[in-house]
Amino acid sequence: MRKNRTAALAAASFLLLSGAFIAAAPSAYAGIPGGTSANDRNTDFNGDGYDDVLVGAPGATVGGHAGAGLVTVQYGGPNGMGTSRAAVLSQNTAGVPGSAENGDAFGQAVATGDLDGDGYDDAIVGAPGEDLGTVADSGGGVVLWGTPKGLVGTESTGLEADVPGKGRHFGSALAAAHFTDTTDGDLVAVLDSVGVALFQYEATPAARSGSAAKHLERHSRTDFAAKAPKARSAAAEEPPGIDPTGLSTGDYDANGYADLVVSGISADDDSNHGWSYVLQGSASDTDPLPVLALRGGPVVASGDINGDGKDDLVTGEPQGPDEGGESTAGGMIGVYYGSDAGPAGEAQWWTQDSPGVPGAHERGDKWGADLSVGDSNGDGFADVAVGAPGEDIGTVADAGAVWVLRGSSGGLTATGVRDFNQDTAGVPGVPEKGDKFGAQVAFTDPNADHRFGLLASAPGENAAEGIVWVFSATPSGVTAANSWTYGPTSLNAPPTASRYGSAIDD
Repeated sequence: MRKNRTAALAAASFLLLSGAFIAAAPSAYAGIPGGTSANDRNTDFNGDGYDDVLVGAPGATVGGHAGAGLVTVQYGGPNGMGTSRAAVLSQNTAGVPGSAENGDAFGQAVATGDLDGDGYDDAIVGAPGEDLGTVADSGGGVVLWGTPKGLVGTESTGLEADVPGKGRHFGSALAAAHFTDTTDGDLVAVLDSVGVALFQYEATPAARSGSAAKHLERHSRTDFAAKAPKARSAAAEEPPGIDPTGLSTGDYDANGYADLVVSGISADDDSNHGWSYVLQGSASDTDPLPVLALRGGPVVASGDINGDGKDDLVTGEPQGPDEGGESTAGGMIGVYYGSDAGPAGEAQWWTQDSPGVPGAHERGDKWGADLSVGDSNGDGFADVAVGAPGEDIGTVADAGAVWVLRGSSGGLTATGVRDFNQDTAGVPGVPEKGDKFGAQVAFTDPNADHRFGLLASAPGENAAEGIVWVFSATPSGVTAANSWTYGPTSLNAPPTASRYGSAIDD
């Protein structure tokens, strides 16, 4: 029975306008209660020590309802991941709150974390198109609990905004981490058009002494867009208010406490600059750390690129602005390295015109539309995968491509860079207009060999059925050799216009 796993909204919702902060977060990744390892990626749903893979198909037709959406889970093991040990879950799965309806987009966003501190990671699934009563597109979400048998629908828990609102799209982005030392489990951060809400699950029915609520502040969406947060900026520009679209977590100062990153596009000017705000975690008995404002976003990912024990923040700006006459409109990424003060210093900026990066910078490539950070060759330095779903392959528009830049003691480097598309030798398929290969990229280690292979999706493949490519990891990094593909039909899920691979947990 899981009746003790009800959600409490921690301080309702909060935004970044007046120096709001998160304090007391014992671990950036907490798949095992009390764990502090930054390598714990929160993806082990059955507790067997192997990464599992969670993929969203928000366009899937379920029970005759177009766009209701679903997710699939594939379980890792000594031989990695495949399609036989898998499950399909939707709002028509027994025990899952709600029911499949047209346009719910269940699976548009996914995240994982051990929310109740029982040692089994749980899946959080967003349904931003969910109607609440007569309130259209208010949005919602579901927590699918991990068990020794993996994810199950039984007694899963619904999530929704404190106040339903038309077009609120609650659940459009998700993140989970151990943001407070007053609970054994991770907290869930949920984004919608109003802001970010944190949800806390109790591992026991009795309320614990202390509350995450006292470590959070609440602010309004109007203030968020209208003025800049009171934040220390590493950029020369004054930080603006933003329209938030992305969430990430990392431990950038290696103090053992999770930091939350909220990223988006500037809302108060026409620059379309991306910005990211880092809410730094600290112990409950210490003074709160300052909010940091960094140029770059709205895509964000985290990992230890230079192997110094501190996570680094990577930002993606797939439709980068024109900067001083130099066009970056094909997309760019920025790297901020962790320090005792969090991600700091000048960003290291990359485009396809950077020395050593294959290809050429072109408007509409959307280089940086998705990012993932993981150690693909086991050398102790995390690599960065960059998706560019708008990349043209020859004359084929928007076929898409993926790059992997290598980590090193000196930081991110183009030495040993790899790039893949459907025209690369050994990669299944052929480039087709609108495939959008690279719309999602995710490192994963399903065989626990400490080398992270790469998943890359093309939600536009096969008339928007969607396909995922699996690239193995070797001592020399990610390789196209023996790469393979799967999609909804491989997992006995409905394929038509499912947009499979629109979200992959990372």
